[in-house]
Amino acid sequence: MRSTLLKRIPLERLMDLKIDYAFKQLFGNEKNKNITIVFLNAILQRTGRDRIKDISFSNTESSAEYVDDKQSRLDLLVVTDADERINVEIQFTNKHHMIKRSIYYWSKVYQSPLKKGMAYSELQPSIAINILNFDLLDQTERFHTSYHLYEDEEKFKLTNVMEFHFIEMSKLIRDWKQDKLNPWNDVLARWLLMLGMVDRRNGKVYDDIFKELEEIAMKDETLRTAFQNWEHLSSSEDEYFAYEARLKHIFDEEAAQREAELRVQEEKQNEKEETARRLLASGADIKTIIVATELEKERVIEIKRKMQLP
Repeated sequence: MRSTLLKRIPLERLMDLKIDYAFKQLFGNEKNKNITIVFLNAILQRTGRDRIKDISFSNTESSAEYVDDKQSRLDLLVVTDADERINVEIQFTNKHHMIKRSIYYWSKVYQSPLKKGMAYSELQPSIAINILNFDLLDQTERFHTSYHLYEDEEKFKLTNVMEFHFIEMSKLIRDWKQDKLNPWNDVLARWLLMLGMVDRRNGKVYDDIFKELEEIAMKDETLRTAFQNWEHLSSSEDEYFAYEARLKHIFDEEAAQREAELRVQEEKQNEKEETARRLLASGADIKTIIVATELEKERVIEIKRKMQLP
């Protein structure tokens, strides 16, 4: 599929920007700095922060989370012209305790500028933005929520140095399907829809999202530039190879985790069935065994039959 916006590649070739490698290559690149500023301002305008005019990128590669996975820490860490630090994490898989993880990394970012002889008053605000490819918060259907420290009874804000954002992409797409989003009037919605347009987990590309964003991009120069750079990134054989390697690593990790979970379930099931056999051998009735093991009645009856008990 070709269009007036994409000149060289079909939609299906575009990288999924919810993969941390692809996200950072687009938004963590110095030549794309203006795109990143617009994207961050679209998020932070919801909490009334001053608009960012300029940013500098900080290196996050040196603090690999795992020795054997140098791509595990692919956050986007920037310092704004107001000396605020913004840490953006994009998580494709729900394998971490995201809330505690976010607080932990926020604390690292907040204290990192403090040098010997500095006063605590010199510490500047740090903002954590978490873009998640899964549902996290059961308490709300909103796809974007933000958090600060407030007094419990009177609800006044204690400080502006701590701010957390959680963006749940699955809820965003749900809102899109239910016609609850208007990217023409909502700058954040158009940028997040760009992130959600390609869904590699389900092998899907949302043509309807692309068509609407394509129209908007004819008037939104920054969005148009983002699409062009996204296309250029996806057209590079070397970049696409690295992206596919990262995607494979993520899926392999998910498969290994799922296999481990299934093994645990199987072990628990075997333990329950062994308990059922011992109880049956001791003469316990089926109802007692069901309560003790939480096995289905049919399974207990089958075990008893195989044991050839009366």
